[in-house]
Amino acid sequence: MLRRYKIPKTIMWVINLFLIFLLIFTLFRFATYFAFRPRNFSFVDLLPSFLMGIQYDLRWIAIIILPVVVISMFPQFSPFYSSRNKKWWTWYLAIITFIVFFFFAADFGSFSYNRTRLDAGAMNFAEDFNTSFRMLWQTYPMIWLILGLLVAVWFFRWMYHKSHWRVINQTDGLGIPYRRKFFIISAVVLGVFMYGRIAWTPLTWKQCFVFQDNFKSYLALNPLQNFFTTLKFRRPEFNEQKARQAFPLMKEMLQLPAENEFSYHRAVLPGSNALESRPNIVLVMCESFSMYKSSMSGNPLNTTPFFDSLTQKGIFFDRCFSPHFSTARGLFAILTGIPDAQMFKFSSRNPLALSQHTIINNFEGYSKHYFLGGNPEFNNFKGLLDNIHNLEMHTETSFKSPRINVWGISDKDLFLEANSIFKKQTQPFFAIIQTSDNHRPYMIPETDTDFVRKEVPDEQLQKYGFESIGEYNTFRYSDYSFRKFMEAAIKEDYFHNTVFVFVGDHGVAGNAEAMYPSAWTDQRLTDEHVPLLFYAPYLLEPQKHHEVVSQIDVLPTIAGMLQQPYVNTTLGRDLLDPAKKYNFAFVTNAAGKIGMVTDDFYYISNLNFPDEHMVPVRYSGTGYSKPERDSIQHSLSQFTSAYFETAKYLLMHNKEN
Repeated sequence: MLRRYKIPKTIMWVINLFLIFLLIFTLFRFATYFAFRPRNFSFVDLLPSFLMGIQYDLRWIAIIILPVVVISMFPQFSPFYSSRNKKWWTWYLAIITFIVFFFFAADFGSFSYNRTRLDAGAMNFAEDFNTSFRMLWQTYPMIWLILGLLVAVWFFRWMYHKSHWRVINQTDGLGIPYRRKFFIISAVVLGVFMYGRIAWTPLTWKQCFVFQDNFKSYLALNPLQNFFTTLKFRRPEFNEQKARQAFPLMKEMLQLPAENEFSYHRAVLPGSNALESRPNIVLVMCESFSMYKSSMSGNPLNTTPFFDSLTQKGIFFDRCFSPHFSTARGLFAILTGIPDAQMFKFSSRNPLALSQHTIINNFEGYSKHYFLGGNPEFNNFKGLLDNIHNLEMHTETSFKSPRINVWGISDKDLFLEANSIFKKQTQPFFAIIQTSDNHRPYMIPETDTDFVRKEVPDEQLQKYGFESIGEYNTFRYSDYSFRKFMEAAIKEDYFHNTVFVFVGDHGVAGNAEAMYPSAWTDQRLTDEHVPLLFYAPYLLEPQKHHEVVSQIDVLPTIAGMLQQPYVNTTLGRDLLDPAKKYNFAFVTNAAGKIGMVTDDFYYISNLNFPDEHMVPVRYSGTGYSKPERDSIQHSLSQFTSAYFETAKYLLMHNKEN
C-alpha cells in the first residue's frame, strides 16, 4: 500500500523502525506486568495503564526516530543515499537501542528493589560509579549480563539492516521520487507524538498518577520518562512560609521551650540520670540491620542470638525507625537529627546541605573517631563527617587487615581494629563504627573458619524474609562480628566505662508476615524498622521499650547520658527523658510517600496524587471507633505535613556556627 502512494524509502524505513521500537517498549511493559503485578490486580484492571503507557512510549519512540526524518530532508544524508549512510544510521539506532535496553535493565532492578520505576535517585550511585560498578561486578554475573545485552543489541541492529534491505527490495525499479512533503508530514506526526496528546496541554509525567495507585501509575510510565523527569527534582527545595506555619504544631509535639519563636534551638542541661563517670561512647551503625530478620523479632531462623542476648542486658527499643531507606540518609539522620527529606538526591551530596550542626561537637574533652572498612568518599560520607571537629578518620588505607570486597575489610576485622585503638586511649572517646558486610555481594571471609555457614530450604528463607542463602548467612555473620567485638572489648579496661550504641542504618523490604502485622510488609515498613540498643552492663539498668522512636533520637539520647550540657537545634529527642511525651517516627520512601508511625498506627500520604490512609501496626491494643480513627488520621495528616516541611527547611538552615 505504501508503494502505491510512492512514499519515499526513508519514510517507509522509519515506519518499520517505529513498529520495531513500539514492540520493544510494549514487551518491556508486559515484562513489568508479569514480574511485579500485585495479586489483587488483573490485566483488565491494568488496561488503562497500558493505554496511557502507549502515549509515553510514542513520545520516546518519536524522540529516537525524529533525527532520521529531519536530517534525511537533505537527500545526501538519507540512509538510502549511500552504504556509508546506511552504516552510520544503523549504528545510531544500535547505540540508542543499547541505551534503551540499559535503562530497561536498570529499571527492572529498581522495580524489584523499590517497587518504583528507575528515577533520578539512581544518580546518587552513578556519582560513585567505580564503587557501584565494583559492587555489581562482585554480586552479579556481569560478563554474562553485558554479553546478553550486546547480543540483544546486535540482534536488533540486524533487524534494522533487514528492514532496510526489505524496503529496497520492495521499491527497487519503481522510481519513487524524493518528495520533501512526506518528510514534513512525518516530522509533524512525530512532533504530535512527542507532545503526547491532542489537547491544549502536553502529556506530563504527573498525569500518570490519575490512577491514584502507585503500581498502576508506574506501569503506565516508562523508565526514560520517569528518570529524565525526576532529574529536575534533585534540586533541594523548601518553603519557609510553610515551615513557619508548621512551627506551632512542631513546637507542641517536640515540647520546645515556650520562648522559642520559629527556632528549634534548645540548650539542654544534664539530667539527674546523667552518668558522672564520663563514659566512652561507641556508636555502631549496622548495615541493613532489619529488625524482622533478627532474633529479636522472634524470627524462627534465629539469625542474631548473640545480639539478642545483649538486648536482655541493655536498654533496647524494638520499634525504632530510620526516616528513609539508604546508608547515606541514615548517617545524615543520626549525625544531624534531621530526616533527609529530599527525595531524589542524598543531602550528603548536596553542597548546600553539607554544613550541619551536630551534637557530637558538644562532647567536650572527648577524642572523636570514625571507622569504616572501605572508602569514606562513597556517597560523600567524608563531606558530612567533616562537620565533626577534630575527627580522626580510620578507613581503608589505615588498616592492617586485608580487603575482602568492594566495601573494604570485613566487619569482624573492622571491630578488632577499632578495639586495638580504643584500648590505647587515655581520655574519654566518642567513636562511630560503620559496618558494611551485610550488603551485596554478601561475602564472608574464608579465613573466619569458626563461623559456620548454614543451609536453609528456599521456602523457609522466603517465608521468614530472606531472598537467598547468601543474604541469610551474611546476616548471621553480622551477629558473629558483634560477638567477636564484645569478646575482645570485655578484656580491656575501657569496656567498664563505655556505652555501646547499636542502631541499624536502615531495614530491607521483604516478607515480615510471620513476625509482624501486614502493614510491615504491605506498606514496606520493613524498609525502615531497625533495632536500637544502648548497652553498658556496668552503667545502665536493663530496660525493654516498645514505644515508637526514631533514628534521629540517637544522639540526643546519648548526650542525655553525659554529665555535660549540649545544644540541640533539630528534631531529635532524648528518649530517656522522663518528661518526653508523644511517640512517633517520621518516614519517607522511594515511592513518593511520606508517613508517620505511632504506637498504634501508620499514616501514609502520597506526594504524587491526593491519597492518604492509615493502617494499624500492632495486632492488639485499644480499640478505636470510626470517629476516633478519623480524628487520629486528621491529626496525623497535619503533623506529617508539618514535619515534612520542617525537615526540608532545616536541611538548609542547620548550619554549624
